[in-house]
Amino acid sequence: MSTAESTLFRAEKLCKSFHSGTAKIQILDNAELIINRGEMVAIVGASGAGKTTLLQILGTLDTPDSGKLFFEGNDLTRLSEKKLSTFRNRSVGFIFQFHHLLPEFSAIENVMMPGLIAGKTRDELYDPAKSLLKQVELEQRIEHRVNELSGGEQQRTALARALLMQPALLLADEPTGNLDARSGDIVFDLIQSLCKDLSLAAIMVTHNQSLARKMDITYTLSNGTLKAHSI
Repeated sequence: MSTAESTLFRAEKLCKSFHSGTAKIQILDNAELIINRGEMVAIVGASGAGKTTLLQILGTLDTPDSGKLFFEGNDLTRLSEKKLSTFRNRSVGFIFQFHHLLPEFSAIENVMMPGLIAGKTRDELYDPAKSLLKQVELEQRIEHRVNELSGGEQQRTALARALLMQPALLLADEPTGNLDARSGDIVFDLIQSLCKDLSLAAIMVTHNQSLARKMDITYTLSNGTLKAHSI
């Protein structure tokens, strides 16, 4: 059960709609979500239900029409875009179905990228990035370019990149959806293990019900509302 002390992130009464011609499409309708430190949450739902839009709002990459987001009790909806950018860089790790690695750089350079954006030097970042690549079993591939890595290796590189700044919250949008079953299981198991070891909270959008059942809580997004149920 959540308490004020254990709650890391909270979304309250999120609403989001789009217009298609004269029609209004309600994507989120007073959606609410709570995640505690060290907890793993799945978000499932039909294609087109708005799961990715919800995740982007939770990560402050998109804004709701109304509603509030709280991180460690602080109202994120009151922050300027500059402060939100700093929040995303320092407190949130993002993993996407399509890893969004930069092809002109090596694996370790991609992992270092969030730190470089934050103003840290390559010398400061090299050892932490190398350590993370070792944790995701890519210590032999650190100097390989993206096109020299398999799909599973690319996604594991993206996972290491998401963890570089030691975020408290990990947001993952179908991180195994573009992988074969074995590679997908490896990536998920790594996420689960690292979340446990690092006391991370993780919110994962997935179509994979077997993965969702491994989470602490699953939310189903339907008709704009989120319904929580334990697996």
